Amino acid sequence: MGMRRLSVLLASAAFGAALAAAPASAQESEAQRCALAGDVSALGATEASAHWVAADAAAKLPAYCEVRAILSPVPESRIGVVYRLPAGWNGKLLGLGGGGWAGNVTLAAAAEGLKAGYATAQTDGGHPSTGPWDTDWTKAPEAVTDFAWRAINRMTVAGKALIKGYYGRPQSRAYFQGCSTGGRMALMEAQRFPEDYDGIIAGAPVYSLQVQTSAILRNNGFSSGGFSEAQLGLVNASVLKACDATDGALDGVIAQPRACKWDPTVLQCKPGQSGASCLSAGQMRALRTMYAGVRAPDGSWAQFPLSKGGELGWGRFINIAGTGNTNANGGGMPGLSHLLFGARSVDFNRLDPKTDVPEARASAFAKAYEATKADLSGFFARGGKLILWHGESDPGPSPVGSLDYAKAVSRTNGPTAAKSLRTYMLPGVEHCRGGPGADLVDWLGTLDRWVNEGQAPATLKATRADGTRSRPVCVWPQIARHDGKGDPAEAASWHCAAPDKEESEPAR
Repeated sequence: MGMRRLSVLLASAAFGAALAAAPASAQESEAQRCALAGDVSALGATEASAHWVAADAAAKLPAYCEVRAILSPVPESRIGVVYRLPAGWNGKLLGLGGGGWAGNVTLAAAAEGLKAGYATAQTDGGHPSTGPWDTDWTKAPEAVTDFAWRAINRMTVAGKALIKGYYGRPQSRAYFQGCSTGGRMALMEAQRFPEDYDGIIAGAPVYSLQVQTSAILRNNGFSSGGFSEAQLGLVNASVLKACDATDGALDGVIAQPRACKWDPTVLQCKPGQSGASCLSAGQMRALRTMYAGVRAPDGSWAQFPLSKGGELGWGRFINIAGTGNTNANGGGMPGLSHLLFGARSVDFNRLDPKTDVPEARASAFAKAYEATKADLSGFFARGGKLILWHGESDPGPSPVGSLDYAKAVSRTNGPTAAKSLRTYMLPGVEHCRGGPGADLVDWLGTLDRWVNEGQAPATLKATRADGTRSRPVCVWPQIARHDGKGDPAEAASWHCAAPDKEESEPAR
């Protein structure tokens, strides 16, 4: 056991003793009891504070003790953490991930867990900036390590000690949930710290720098033929006409994007024709590259494919006009140049998938940041359960990347993976939320039942916040098919079935 972890555990014992020794009146007062939780030594923190937050009936939030602290496991490290310890605790811990190049300590991110009675743990990832594309903090080496892998682990270890001292008993279960960067953090925990959590939910994980290189190369690919939103609307309508009905219903969602054989040639401009009603030769080349992706020399993806049917959401992460790269639509990669290429100057508008991409992914930063390890035997041996999910129309991290990882875990871990990993693909759903598909699933409740009841989840149900659609979410590789009768907007009118043969590249 490391000295830092031991000191936290010893401090936890002191904290519990302080609570026990407090006057009865202090123990009976939640506010006074909460104040004790802000003890710096008890948390192993350099700074700490705590205050009691009254219940919010309108928001359906319970009363809770909010503890804020700075953890400094090594000099120059400053990991901001926030714990929310609810009244009526359900006995469990929920760790939460961030987004972009930032952590997330907001109440909004913790609300779902708090409502269900979880004690929640959050971190700023080792730097206070909340800008998703801000990478200025990477000039501090310890901040880089914190964000890459250390912050979530230290948040978790300190949080468990805090819980034991505050409630007088340890958590019965510990879960982690995150999407996007939070999904990468989730996989990193399973890979590096298999003892931290009993169950993990990794949504749309940005688990390798392939997401950032894809963003750059997609922008560059559109430079040969940029699009307006109206032109992408034209493409989307043509794609849906060709492939929407293959699952049995015309509903604006393609169940198997990689099996769709639509080709841009059907929209090619005829002699004398131009404008928003057809595609130029350059635009057709750009589209084919977007759908096919680009490989690096070792066969790995330098640019992940984009999904047919998701064209209306591409502009969220991609410069579809083809006018170059910025930090925002380059996934923040230009700001990482000093970490990826050292003193060498790189023109990101001409990023080379054959040379620049392999160099970036061979950097020391990539080795710390990427959560690509497929061997989860340590996590699975403890009984750990992993739910991996991704929206099929995600224009940021690719569903192909998540499927590649799921396949690698299955190959590496054999029969154990079949018992401990469930993968779900959500048709028509964009990055974490949004798009025409049904995007709300009770992932946390599903994981909790799996861990506690031992029954692996099968078909789940997804809904939309506006109530206009529900759909079964099938265990991959199954897909949902309409039964031919009943309302296509209702999940009961669908069933999970074997997919059509997908036209997809093998995992690498």
